[in-house]
Amino acid sequence: MNNPVGLYIHLPWCLRKCPYCDFNSHSVRGVVPFERYAEALLVDLGQALETNAGRGIASVFIGGGTPSLFPPATLAPVLALVRSASRPEAEITLEANPGAADEARFAAFHAQGVNRLSIGIQSFDDRSLQALGRVHQASDGLRAMANARSAGFGRINLDLMFALPGQTLEQAIADIEQAIDLGPEHISSYQLTIEPNTVFHRRPPQLPDEELAWAMQDAIGQRLRQAGYQQYEVSAWARPGEACQHNLNYWRYGDYLAIGAGAHGKLGHDAGRHIVRHRNMTVPERYIEQALLGQPQAQSWVVSDADKPLEFLMNRFRLLEPFTASDYRQGTGLAFE
Repeated sequence: MNNPVGLYIHLPWCLRKCPYCDFNSHSVRGVVPFERYAEALLVDLGQALETNAGRGIASVFIGGGTPSLFPPATLAPVLALVRSASRPEAEITLEANPGAADEARFAAFHAQGVNRLSIGIQSFDDRSLQALGRVHQASDGLRAMANARSAGFGRINLDLMFALPGQTLEQAIADIEQAIDLGPEHISSYQLTIEPNTVFHRRPPQLPDEELAWAMQDAIGQRLRQAGYQQYEVSAWARPGEACQHNLNYWRYGDYLAIGAGAHGKLGHDAGRHIVRHRNMTVPERYIEQALLGQPQAQSWVVSDADKPLEFLMNRFRLLEPFTASDYRQGTGLAFE
């Protein structure tokens, strides 16, 4: 079996945790152990590749946290191993925050094989950014896009959010107009949702009501279609041929390795009849200790036949593309009936 597989790499630190964020991210406090974390990633990745049975890595996503905070030289050995295990055409994406997006840093990552950037703009309105607890300003977002182009990136995704605290329909449309003017290959447009275990859940802001949120989503979609972007996923729009391959693999119920603190992985065997998921240690310091000992995982389990239908459908229904009974059988090992 030589089906492609994805690879997710989690880098958990950020300048400041946003009040809406429920990811495994940690604000920078004191000295961040970048070098030790990279050493742990190398051990973790080496073990993951051993379980991969030679399947070529087709896509890589480096998420966080704020991956662009890491010194490029620190990640160089990890990216070298990633490239050696990846297909020549592999898409290697790095998430970036406009607050850590200078041209030299971007150029260094590009030279190390990163060929796609996902920049977390969220909004081009300073008041909205402040309400979201972001550390950057609108001007930083514009500068990040310019720096990415100057550094050589030909594939860029801009992340935007709508239905923000106090946001009007006109402001939501202005955000998408600004994003389109910048000409990225891909735009992600997410509605702000309140998640458990976040600051916003404990102290909810005043958000637009459902009717206004829908009007925003509808207007954003119309404007993106007019500008030539194609919607391929609930929240994702791309120029023709520029869909995010790593996310497509997730939503098609594909397999993916996962390294880093709190990362989740999935590997299927025997045409989907045997699917194993795992979760790594969540706390970065604990992850470093255990990964260096060769034991990064906190939990591993086999997906039951009873859970496979929901897992498959939850993922595939994120996409606008259809699926067949054959896709279902190959993904789950179960009869479609």
